Amino acid sequence: MPVNRDLVGRQYPSSATFEVGREHIRGFAEAVGDRSPACTDPEAARALGHPDVIAPPTFLTVLNFRFESDGPIADPALGLDYALVVHGEQSFELHRPVRAGDVLSSVQSVADIKDVGRNELVTTVTEVVAADGERVATLRSTLVSRGTAAPRKA
Repeated sequence: MPVNRDLVGRQYPSSATFEVGREHIRGFAEAVGDRSPACTDPEAARALGHPDVIAPPTFLTVLNFRFESDGPIADPALGLDYALVVHGEQSFELHRPVRAGDVLSSVQSVADIKDVGRNELVTTVTEVVAADGERVATLRSTLVSRGTAAPRKA
C-alpha cells in the first residue's frame, strides 16, 4: 500500500525536551572514536570558546531517533509499514555545536514522498532548537519504503 502523500508538509513538534549531559556526549564520542578533548574536557572546550563540552557533529542521530517517536513514522495516517523500511540517507546542518546543558526540542516535518521504481522515498526534516529558541541544527533523513509504490501503468 502506498504511503499517504497528503502528509507532505505536516509538522510534528516533539512532545518532550532532551537535556544534553556531559556523559551523553562523552559516551557518544567514545563510541564513534572522536578523541577531541572538546568532547570530554570542559576546560579544553572553554579554551576553544565553548561554554562546556561539545558533541561530535553526528551526535544528533541519537536525538533524531528519539524525536521520530513523535514524528511521521509514528503517525498511522502516513501508512508506513516499518517492517518494509530501510534507512536511505541522513544529513546534518549544524547551526552551532550541541553543548552539554542544552535543552533541545524539535519540529519534524514530512518534506517529500516520491517513487523510485517500486520503492517510495520518505524524506523528513527535523529542526532542532535550544530552550531559548536558538536554532541548533537541521536534520534531513530519507527512509526507503520497499515495494510500496503503486505499479506504473503501461
